[in-house]
Amino acid sequence: MDKINLEAYFHRIGYNAIPLVNLQTLRALQELHTQTIPFENLSPLFGIPVKLDIKSLQQKMITEKRGGYCFEQNNLFRDVLETIGFQVKCLEARVVFNNSSDRLPARTHMLLLVTLDENIFIVDVGFGGMTPTMPLLLKTGVRQETTLEPFRLIYDSDHYILEAFVQENWKPLYHFDLQQQFLIDYELKNWFVATNPASHFLTNLMISRTANECRYALMNNQFSVHNLKKGTEKKILITVKEFREVLEDTFLLSLPDHEDLDKKLEKLIEMNQQDG
Repeated sequence: MDKINLEAYFHRIGYNAIPLVNLQTLRALQELHTQTIPFENLSPLFGIPVKLDIKSLQQKMITEKRGGYCFEQNNLFRDVLETIGFQVKCLEARVVFNNSSDRLPARTHMLLLVTLDENIFIVDVGFGGMTPTMPLLLKTGVRQETTLEPFRLIYDSDHYILEAFVQENWKPLYHFDLQQQFLIDYELKNWFVATNPASHFLTNLMISRTANECRYALMNNQFSVHNLKKGTEKKILITVKEFREVLEDTFLLSLPDHEDLDKKLEKLIEMNQQDG
């Protein structure tokens, strides 16, 4: 199986229309995808190999009802779009969101460039807690509304900067240029972030999902609901039962059948209690 099963994918995200190569379809797919398939790093956290071939991606995120991180999410979405007939180009970015270091970060994020008629859009379904919910026109200095936060693009010398309007401020998320990338480029970066002992994907649980007017986020055992109108509410999960309920009911995850799952969740709880 080297092509995605569109019928299975549409069923997974709840898309019921005829997929046409237009902006309406692109917007609908991106919104539904980010609301249904969560960003999550359970596989590297448990030492499970992260594969980027379409058969593995489809098995994990569609059949098994799991999620994934940027290389998985955007490779799956790219295959969906290309199968429908969209013109897609793959890009890479340097993540600067919540990065206080002066060091230049590596290119460890994948995003997509979609050309539609005479317009070019940035499309990204895999940026965790700040994933855009709609395609963004590749036009600088313009506030672009989405179903959640507004975004904008800035051009600086030789690269673009994607920013989000959060807490009354524009915050940079990542830097990117328009040089095309290929699967082999992502396989190398994917292996690094999924296996390097220093990678935060191996030491912390990170899960997020969008919904109407809010974002859900889980960092280890701290569960947050970021509501556009009501602000942010946080809750510390203190039992494995609570953990499982949030993972399954809020993040819509079918949990992996892993013998160490509960032990890992208990360890995350204990680590947070010690830090507190």
